[in-house]
Amino acid sequence: MPFYEEAGLKYFTLSSFDELGINHGFFSRRGGVSPQPWASLNVATSVGDSRENVIENRNRILGIFGKQYSDVFDTWQIHSDIVHCSESPRPVEVPHEKGDAVITSNPQIALMMVFADCVPVLFYDMKKNVCAIAHAGWQGTVKHIVCRTVEKMQEHYGCQARDIVAGIGPSIGVDHYEIGDSTEQTVKESFPEETERVLQRRSGKTYFDMWQANALLLERFPLRSIEIAGICTACDVQTWYSHRAENGNTGRFAAVLNVKT
Repeated sequence: MPFYEEAGLKYFTLSSFDELGINHGFFSRRGGVSPQPWASLNVATSVGDSRENVIENRNRILGIFGKQYSDVFDTWQIHSDIVHCSESPRPVEVPHEKGDAVITSNPQIALMMVFADCVPVLFYDMKKNVCAIAHAGWQGTVKHIVCRTVEKMQEHYGCQARDIVAGIGPSIGVDHYEIGDSTEQTVKESFPEETERVLQRRSGKTYFDMWQANALLLERFPLRSIEIAGICTACDVQTWYSHRAENGNTGRFAAVLNVKT
Protein backbone atom coordinates (compact mmCIF):
# COMPACT_ATOMS: atom_id res chain seq x y z
CA MET A 1 0.00 0.00 0.00
CA PRO A 2 2.39 2.69 -1.22
CA PHE A 3 2.35 6.47 -1.52
CA TYR A 4 3.47 8.05 -4.78
CA GLU A 5 4.54 11.59 -5.58
CA GLU A 6 4.11 12.88 -9.11
CA ALA A 7 3.70 16.36 -10.62
CA GLY A 8 3.71 17.85 -7.12
CA LEU A 9 0.86 15.59 -5.96
CA LYS A 10 1.00 12.90 -3.29
CA TYR A 11 -1.39 9.99 -3.55
CA PHE A 12 -1.98 6.58 -2.04
CA THR A 13 -2.75 3.35 -3.89
CA LEU A 14 -3.98 -0.12 -3.00
CA SER A 15 -1.56 -3.01 -3.45
CA SER A 16 -4.20 -5.35 -4.86
CA PHE A 17 -5.15 -2.80 -7.53
CA ASP A 18 -1.51 -2.02 -8.32
CA GLU A 19 -0.86 -5.72 -8.93
CA LEU A 20 -3.62 -5.69 -11.55
CA GLY A 21 -2.33 -2.53 -13.20
CA ILE A 22 -5.45 -0.51 -12.44
CA ASN A 23 -5.19 3.28 -12.62
CA HIS A 24 -6.42 4.61 -9.30
CA GLY A 25 -5.48 6.79 -6.37
CA PHE A 26 -6.59 8.49 -3.18
CA PHE A 27 -5.17 11.98 -3.48
CA SER A 28 -3.88 13.85 -0.46
CA ARG A 29 -4.64 17.50 0.12
CA ARG A 30 -1.20 18.56 -1.16
CA GLY A 31 -0.28 20.07 -4.50
CA GLY A 32 -3.32 22.18 -5.41
CA VAL A 33 -4.25 25.85 -5.74
CA SER A 34 -6.98 26.26 -3.10
CA PRO A 35 -6.37 28.71 -0.22
CA GLN A 36 -7.07 28.07 3.46
CA PRO A 37 -9.11 26.46 4.90
CA TRP A 38 -9.20 24.15 1.87
CA ALA A 39 -5.46 24.15 1.23
CA SER A 40 -4.68 22.92 -1.19
CA LEU A 41 -5.95 20.11 -3.46
CA ASN A 42 -9.67 20.50 -2.70
CA VAL A 43 -11.95 18.92 -5.33
CA ALA A 44 -15.41 20.05 -4.14
CA THR A 45 -17.24 23.33 -4.74
CA SER A 46 -19.81 22.47 -2.06
CA VAL A 47 -17.46 23.57 0.74
CA GLY A 48 -17.10 27.19 -0.41
CA ASP A 49 -14.04 27.00 -2.64
CA SER A 50 -14.21 28.53 -6.13
CA ARG A 51 -15.17 26.54 -9.21
CA GLU A 52 -11.97 27.68 -10.91
CA ASN A 53 -9.81 26.28 -8.13
CA VAL A 54 -11.69 22.99 -8.09
CA ILE A 55 -11.42 22.52 -11.86
CA GLU A 56 -7.69 23.24 -11.77
CA ASN A 57 -7.20 20.82 -8.90
CA ARG A 58 -9.21 18.11 -10.64
CA ASN A 59 -7.26 18.58 -13.86
CA ARG A 60 -3.98 18.23 -11.97
CA ILE A 61 -5.17 14.93 -10.51
CA LEU A 62 -6.64 13.60 -13.75
CA GLY A 63 -3.48 14.51 -15.65
CA ILE A 64 -1.69 11.75 -13.74
CA PHE A 65 -3.87 9.28 -15.68
CA GLY A 66 -3.89 11.15 -18.99
CA LYS A 67 -7.42 12.42 -18.37
CA GLN A 68 -9.08 15.79 -17.87
CA TYR A 69 -12.12 17.31 -16.17
CA SER A 70 -14.39 16.53 -19.13
CA ASP A 71 -13.58 12.79 -18.86
CA VAL A 72 -15.15 12.35 -15.41
CA PHE A 73 -18.33 10.61 -14.38
CA ASP A 74 -19.33 11.63 -10.86
CA THR A 75 -22.44 12.30 -8.78
CA TRP A 76 -23.90 14.69 -6.25
CA GLN A 77 -23.23 12.62 -3.12
CA ILE A 78 -26.18 12.48 -0.70
CA HIS A 79 -25.39 9.61 1.74
CA SER A 80 -27.80 7.25 -0.02
CA ASP A 81 -27.84 3.71 -1.40
CA ILE A 82 -28.27 4.94 -4.98
CA VAL A 83 -25.89 3.54 -7.62
CA HIS A 84 -25.38 4.94 -11.13
CA CYS A 85 -23.87 3.23 -14.18
CA SER A 86 -22.53 5.22 -17.12
CA GLU A 87 -20.59 4.54 -20.29
CA SER A 88 -20.01 8.23 -20.96
CA PRO A 89 -18.66 11.11 -18.87
CA ARG A 90 -20.97 13.66 -17.30
CA PRO A 91 -21.03 16.70 -19.59
CA VAL A 92 -19.63 19.67 -17.71
CA GLU A 93 -22.79 21.74 -18.24
CA VAL A 94 -25.15 18.95 -17.10
CA PRO A 95 -26.13 18.86 -13.39
CA HIS A 96 -24.98 15.91 -11.31
CA GLU A 97 -27.30 12.98 -10.72
CA LYS A 98 -27.74 12.27 -7.02
CA GLY A 99 -26.18 9.08 -5.70
CA ASP A 100 -23.32 7.49 -3.83
CA ALA A 101 -21.75 4.94 -6.15
CA VAL A 102 -20.62 5.05 -9.77
CA ILE A 103 -19.81 2.20 -12.18
CA THR A 104 -18.38 2.02 -15.69
CA SER A 105 -16.73 -0.37 -18.14
CA ASN A 106 -15.45 2.44 -20.38
CA PRO A 107 -11.67 3.01 -20.09
CA GLN A 108 -12.11 6.53 -21.44
CA ILE A 109 -14.02 7.51 -18.29
CA ALA A 110 -12.42 8.43 -14.98
CA LEU A 111 -14.66 7.77 -12.01
CA MET A 112 -14.25 10.30 -9.22
CA MET A 113 -15.84 10.72 -5.79
CA VAL A 114 -14.95 13.11 -2.98
CA PHE A 115 -14.25 12.42 0.70
CA ALA A 116 -13.32 13.91 4.07
CA ASP A 117 -13.74 11.02 6.58
CA CYS A 118 -16.40 8.94 4.79
CA VAL A 119 -15.20 5.59 3.49
CA PRO A 120 -14.14 5.30 -0.16
CA VAL A 121 -14.57 1.78 -1.50
CA LEU A 122 -13.11 0.82 -4.87
CA PHE A 123 -14.16 -2.20 -6.94
CA TYR A 124 -12.69 -3.88 -10.02
CA ASP A 125 -13.96 -6.93 -11.92
CA MET A 126 -10.95 -8.71 -13.40
CA LYS A 127 -12.96 -10.59 -16.03
CA LYS A 128 -15.45 -7.98 -17.19
CA ASN A 129 -13.07 -4.99 -16.87
CA VAL A 130 -15.66 -3.05 -14.86
CA CYS A 131 -14.82 -0.60 -12.07
CA ALA A 132 -16.80 1.22 -9.40
CA ILE A 133 -16.41 3.63 -6.50
CA ALA A 134 -18.77 3.81 -3.52
CA HIS A 135 -19.06 6.60 -0.94
CA ALA A 136 -19.87 5.04 2.44
CA GLY A 137 -20.32 7.46 5.30
CA TRP A 138 -22.12 6.15 8.35
CA GLN A 139 -25.45 6.55 6.56
CA GLY A 140 -24.26 4.85 3.40
CA THR A 141 -22.71 2.10 5.49
CA VAL A 142 -25.93 1.30 7.37
CA LYS A 143 -27.83 1.49 4.06
CA HIS A 144 -25.36 -1.07 2.65
CA ILE A 145 -24.23 1.05 -0.30
CA VAL A 146 -21.34 -1.36 -0.95
CA CYS A 147 -23.80 -4.26 -1.32
CA ARG A 148 -25.94 -2.25 -3.71
CA THR A 149 -22.81 -1.50 -5.74
CA VAL A 150 -21.81 -5.16 -6.12
CA GLU A 151 -25.41 -6.09 -6.92
CA LYS A 152 -25.55 -3.42 -9.64
CA MET A 153 -22.27 -4.69 -11.11
CA GLN A 154 -23.82 -8.15 -11.24
CA GLU A 155 -27.18 -7.04 -12.67
CA HIS A 156 -25.98 -4.46 -15.19
CA TYR A 157 -22.65 -5.95 -16.33
CA GLY A 158 -22.95 -9.65 -15.51
CA CYS A 159 -20.10 -9.53 -13.02
CA GLN A 160 -19.36 -12.47 -10.74
CA ALA A 161 -18.47 -11.75 -7.10
CA ARG A 162 -15.50 -14.13 -7.25
CA ASP A 163 -13.91 -11.92 -9.94
CA ILE A 164 -14.23 -8.64 -8.01
CA VAL A 165 -11.44 -7.13 -5.92
CA ALA A 166 -12.37 -4.37 -3.46
CA GLY A 167 -10.38 -1.85 -1.49
CA ILE A 168 -11.31 0.37 1.45
CA GLY A 169 -9.38 3.61 1.26
CA PRO A 170 -8.28 6.33 3.70
CA SER A 171 -11.15 7.41 5.98
CA ILE A 172 -11.90 8.03 9.62
CA GLY A 173 -10.84 5.20 11.94
CA VAL A 174 -12.86 3.79 14.79
CA ASP A 175 -10.83 5.56 17.49
CA HIS A 176 -12.02 8.94 16.17
CA TYR A 177 -15.58 8.03 15.23
CA GLU A 178 -17.69 8.44 18.34
CA ILE A 179 -21.45 8.19 17.70
CA GLY A 180 -24.58 9.13 19.65
CA ASP A 181 -27.46 6.99 20.85
CA SER A 182 -29.68 7.37 17.77
CA THR A 183 -26.88 6.47 15.37
CA GLU A 184 -25.91 3.54 17.58
CA GLN A 185 -29.46 2.21 17.40
CA THR A 186 -29.46 2.53 13.61
CA VAL A 187 -26.16 0.64 13.41
CA LYS A 188 -27.57 -2.14 15.60
CA GLU A 189 -30.60 -2.46 13.33
CA SER A 190 -28.38 -2.58 10.24
CA PHE A 191 -25.92 -5.11 11.71
CA PRO A 192 -28.07 -7.18 14.11
CA GLU A 193 -25.74 -10.19 14.14
CA GLU A 194 -22.48 -8.22 13.99
CA THR A 195 -23.09 -5.39 16.44
CA GLU A 196 -20.20 -6.34 18.71
CA ARG A 197 -17.84 -6.45 15.74
CA VAL A 198 -18.68 -2.98 14.40
CA LEU A 199 -19.23 -1.06 17.65
CA GLN A 200 -16.61 -0.43 20.33
CA ARG A 201 -17.37 0.92 23.81
CA ARG A 202 -14.82 2.75 25.93
CA SER A 203 -15.29 4.99 28.97
CA GLY A 204 -19.02 5.21 28.44
CA LYS A 205 -18.70 6.21 24.78
CA THR A 206 -19.55 4.27 21.62
CA TYR A 207 -17.43 4.20 18.46
CA PHE A 208 -18.40 2.92 15.00
CA ASP A 209 -15.85 0.93 13.01
CA MET A 210 -16.83 1.67 9.42
CA TRP A 211 -13.84 -0.19 7.96
CA GLN A 212 -14.94 -3.38 9.66
CA ALA A 213 -18.62 -2.79 8.87
CA ASN A 214 -18.03 -2.38 5.15
CA ALA A 215 -15.64 -5.33 5.04
CA LEU A 216 -18.26 -7.52 6.73
CA LEU A 217 -20.85 -6.46 4.16
CA LEU A 218 -18.51 -7.33 1.30
CA GLU A 219 -17.69 -10.70 2.83
CA ARG A 220 -21.33 -11.70 2.36
CA PHE A 221 -20.84 -12.19 -1.39
CA PRO A 222 -17.86 -13.16 -1.10
CA LEU A 223 -15.48 -11.18 -3.29
CA ARG A 224 -12.11 -12.29 -4.60
CA SER A 225 -10.30 -10.03 -2.13
CA ILE A 226 -10.92 -7.10 0.22
CA GLU A 227 -8.05 -4.77 1.10
CA ILE A 228 -8.25 -2.25 3.94
CA ALA A 229 -5.84 0.66 3.75
CA GLY A 230 -5.98 1.26 7.50
CA ILE A 231 -5.25 4.99 7.09
CA CYS A 232 -7.23 7.31 9.37
CA THR A 233 -7.97 10.74 7.92
CA ALA A 234 -8.61 12.28 11.35
CA CYS A 235 -5.14 11.22 12.53
CA ASP A 236 -3.31 13.22 9.85
CA VAL A 237 -4.96 16.45 8.73
CA GLN A 238 -1.67 17.58 7.18
CA THR A 239 -2.20 14.89 4.54
CA TRP A 240 -5.97 14.37 4.43
CA TYR A 241 -9.11 16.43 4.83
CA SER A 242 -11.12 15.42 7.89
CA HIS A 243 -14.60 16.82 8.45
CA ARG A 244 -14.63 15.72 12.07
CA ALA A 245 -11.07 16.60 13.08
CA GLU A 246 -11.35 20.03 11.42
CA ASN A 247 -14.85 20.76 12.72
CA GLY A 248 -16.37 20.82 9.25
CA ASN A 249 -14.12 23.65 8.03
CA THR A 250 -12.19 21.76 5.38
CA GLY A 251 -12.08 20.52 1.80
CA ARG A 252 -12.59 17.17 0.10
CA PHE A 253 -10.01 14.81 -1.36
CA ALA A 254 -10.50 12.70 -4.48
CA ALA A 255 -10.67 8.99 -5.07
CA VAL A 256 -10.15 8.25 -8.76
CA LEU A 257 -10.42 5.00 -10.72
CA ASN A 258 -10.55 3.94 -14.34
CA VAL A 259 -10.45 0.57 -16.09
CA LYS A 260 -7.75 -0.76 -18.39
CA THR A 261 -7.68 0.21 -22.04
